[in-house]
Amino acid sequence: MIKSPLNYVGGKYKLLPQLLPLFPKEIGTFYDLFGGGFNVGINVEAERHIYNDKLRPVTNLLLDMYQNDVSTLLKNIDEYIANYELSKTNKEGYLRLRSDYNKIPEPFRPSCALYALIAHSFNNQIRFNKKGEFNMPFGMNRSSFNPTLRKRFVEFVDKLQTLDVEFYSKDFREFEVDAFDKRDFIYCDPPYLLSLATYNENGAWTERDEKDLYAFLNRIGGEVKWAMSNVLETKGERHSLLESWVRKSGYKIHYLNADYSNSNHQRKSRAPDVEILVTNY
Repeated sequence: MIKSPLNYVGGKYKLLPQLLPLFPKEIGTFYDLFGGGFNVGINVEAERHIYNDKLRPVTNLLLDMYQNDVSTLLKNIDEYIANYELSKTNKEGYLRLRSDYNKIPEPFRPSCALYALIAHSFNNQIRFNKKGEFNMPFGMNRSSFNPTLRKRFVEFVDKLQTLDVEFYSKDFREFEVDAFDKRDFIYCDPPYLLSLATYNENGAWTERDEKDLYAFLNRIGGEVKWAMSNVLETKGERHSLLESWVRKSGYKIHYLNADYSNSNHQRKSRAPDVEILVTNY
């Protein structure tokens, strides 16, 4: 399996051996509505893929990976690393690149500059604040574009370019349910309402969003198959809203073995999450 070079908190790479067997065997179009690092989508066999993520800079980065020769991508990333003297210890260079990157209007921000930042950020993670500024701290003595990450980058780009992919950066509510075909498969890995992960800081995913996603999935009906990743319990707190919706709707819960103990430095409880996949089949 291919591992994404984009490290998202709660990324599903470790769960793929459990997730993929639960997906339909034959898929026309695979919709990844909360695409993130594309760990799931790139490993799903389908005639066509739709990648969507509301975070436009990440969508643009993946689009650049899809459209450009990997040697050109590496050359551009290496130029940013050289020009800003990025390393495991040069915090000043990292902060200078981060500042210069954030000064550029969003549509014109160079994707390779973003990846140079990601490669040297704390845990190679991705986070933007409400102003749309990349704000991950420096990964002192830990993060760099090392041979392992470089190899992962190349393998990911090589595989990505073999797929038929369309890229979008829309709110999930903008997708027309009536446009889905019975051979399509809709996969949702939304931010977890109960989570303190970086993608859900500052109320990035609210209870209103959660309820709207439930309503969206309800409207799809039974002919088009869909699956949603979520967590039923975390830090001893039960996701009663999710549990109630699944019970009322008659959907199926698949329990997964998950360990995201290293995904969030704020987490104090060692109680395991109850990670699940909800399906309408």
